[in-house]
Amino acid sequence: MKLERCPSGIPGFDGLCEGGFIRDKSYLISGTSGTGKTIFALQFIVNGALEYNEPGIFIATEERPQNIREYASTFDWDLEKLEDENMIALVDATSTKIGLPSDEKYVDIRPFDTRSLLDQVISIQDEINAKRCVVDSTTAIGFMINDVSKFRIELLKMSTTFEILGLTSLLTCEIVEGSPAISRFGVENFVTEGAIVLRFERSGNVRIRTLEIVKMRGTKHSYKIHPFDITDKGIVVYAEEAIPGF
Repeated sequence: MKLERCPSGIPGFDGLCEGGFIRDKSYLISGTSGTGKTIFALQFIVNGALEYNEPGIFIATEERPQNIREYASTFDWDLEKLEDENMIALVDATSTKIGLPSDEKYVDIRPFDTRSLLDQVISIQDEINAKRCVVDSTTAIGFMINDVSKFRIELLKMSTTFEILGLTSLLTCEIVEGSPAISRFGVENFVTEGAIVLRFERSGNVRIRTLEIVKMRGTKHSYKIHPFDITDKGIVVYAEEAIPGF
């Protein structure tokens, strides 16, 4: 049986994994600070809206939505226009947790609670017919829960619910600088169908951005480590190139 794909639309990436993500599954995007996790996830949502007519939900747990909009504008992505067209919904899951008021349309108004957040996602999906979802980032959720076993269960609830709702989702997480692990708490990659690791590593006197698909169930994917750039239009992966020795 051929599995339906959800293309990211990120230049060079989809060809590394049989045309993109398996539809309705959840994937982990991990990396240290500054590697491009948020850009990758946001580009996935924006491309869904602009190129594939697939509305998306972006849940911001560490950045206020206005910061996300300003950040997106540097790539000429007009999030406000897409929000007005019901193609993108930004959920403010940050302000309340740090004691700030929010005038956003979608706000997670209580301290983190999986049921509350999922109820919000279900409501938004009914409203805009969302097909894609991003949680940026799960690391903030992990620190709020402060119990690895409970965190794993909550992530499993989220990824399973997204699958049932028919949402192809990306969950971002940070990696501690210098750690060989591919996730912050060591459990995030076990509750997702795949894991993509972004790195910004030193090679001689320069730093090189690289992308590696560590796992992707049900997919023949590249086993190589590929360079990528963050351009003024977003991420571009150089699929035909590989980094020897990385």
